[in-house]
Parts: sequence; structure tokens; C-alpha cells
Amino acid sequence: MPLHVFAAVLAAALLHAGWNAVIKKATGRQASMLLLALVQGAIALPLLPFVPTPAPEAWGWVLAGGALHAGYKLMLTQAYTHADLSLAYPLARGTAPLIVMAVSALWMGASFGPTALAAIVAISAGVLLMAVKGGSGARVSRTALGYALATAAFTASYTLADGVGARVAGTASGFVLWMVLVDTGLMAAAAALTTGRAAFRGLGAAWRTGLPAGAMSLGAYWIAVWAFTQAPLALVAALRESSILFAALIAAVVLREPVERWRWVAAGLIAAGVLLTRL
Repeated sequence: MPLHVFAAVLAAALLHAGWNAVIKKATGRQASMLLLALVQGAIALPLLPFVPTPAPEAWGWVLAGGALHAGYKLMLTQAYTHADLSLAYPLARGTAPLIVMAVSALWMGASFGPTALAAIVAISAGVLLMAVKGGSGARVSRTALGYALATAAFTASYTLADGVGARVAGTASGFVLWMVLVDTGLMAAAAALTTGRAAFRGLGAAWRTGLPAGAMSLGAYWIAVWAFTQAPLALVAALRESSILFAALIAAVVLREPVERWRWVAAGLIAAGVLLTRL
């Protein structure tokens, strides 16, 4: 992986950890997640005239990506409702690269050398160890586990759709902005159908979390989609999971949360995997 792509993906991982930390602090997660999507759409819409339009054959991927991202946000919100962030986030993010790697190899003809495989396995093992050993020790319900795994499935699915779609589109920026608008529309429709006006009434109280989270989320996503056009999908997907390492550091240094030794062991595995992507 080229150095500039490596650095960009790490920056995206930091942004991703940042917006998840912001959402975690929010008292109304559903309103904050909805506002996040609306902010993304508000940023994307005025930028459309300045980016190329995706190729005609890419519009199916744009629609699929938007639907998958909306599903991801809805499942992530439910996962956070039923489980600690220290379990839901690592489990959702950690299993996704393995799914991407398997699909890339079986259906997309991708091949990986020993070093790339070791990087993917190390990063995934680190985040899964953090999910198993780094939580609060409370019993995990089947509901929480189900939502976390559903989030992982959506993460892997939108990663594949974004990677293929951006390449077919011929423009990463055009793909990102149009996909975000689809995502925003679906999130707004889902909120209107499930909670009606109540969801939108909560937006005023959520602006302190929704606005910065939306900007950071769009930045992280834009960088990631561009990286998908520069390096193998599975390798980029795995490197993105270094966000778990950043999240642990944010929890310990900024939020002053207790971080058990297992979390640092897991963070070490993630860091080792990140270094392997540069070999």
C-alpha cells in the first residue's frame, strides 16, 4: 500500500473513532444519528456541481450503497442501545474485514500475499479480542450480539459495494456525494415511518453531537472510498479497523475511561497489523 494511501486511511480511522466517541456521549443516539445523516446530505448537496457525475452503470451501486449505509446506521444505533460501545463497536468492525476478504477472494478474484493476510488476521484478531475481553464483563444478550453481527454484515456489504461502485463510477467523489444523498433520504424516511415527528423534534437537542459527527463521518467515508480505488479492498478495510486503537486512546486520554489490560493487548495486535500493511 502506498504511503500516502496508508496515511489517508489512518486519518479516516481517526475520524471514524472520533465520530463514534461523539455519538457515544450523546444522550439521544437516534436523534444524533439522524442528524449525522442530515448533515452529511447538507454538505454533499452543494458540492455536486463541482464533481464528475458517476458513469451510468454505477447508479445501481450508488443506490445499493445508500441502502446499505442506512441499514448500517440503524443497526449500529440498536447495537449501542443493547450493548456497551466496548463490545458492539469492536465486534461490528472486527468481523467485517474477514467477510470482505472472503468475498474478495471467492467472487472478485482478489489474491493476497502472506504479509497482507497476516495484517488482516492480526487487525481482526485484535478487535475481536477487545470485544471478548475488553468489555465490562456483563453478560451479552443474544439481542445485543445479533445487532452487532448485523452491523458487521452491513459494514462488509457497504465496503464491497463502495469499493466496486467507486471504480465502476470512475469518480470516487461523485460516487460518495450521490450515495450520501441516497443514504440521507432513506434515513429521513425511516425516521418518519418509525417515530414520526418525534424523531425530528429531537434534532434541536442533538445538534452538539450530530453536527460534528456528521462532518467527521463524511470525511472518514470520503477518504475510505478514495482509498478503495488505490489499494486492495480487503487491505483498506482491515487498515480502517485501526479506528479501534484510536478509540481506545480517546477513551483513556480524553474521556478518562478505565481501559483494562486486555484492551491494550488487543490494541497491540491492531498496531502490529497496521505496520504489516506497510511491509
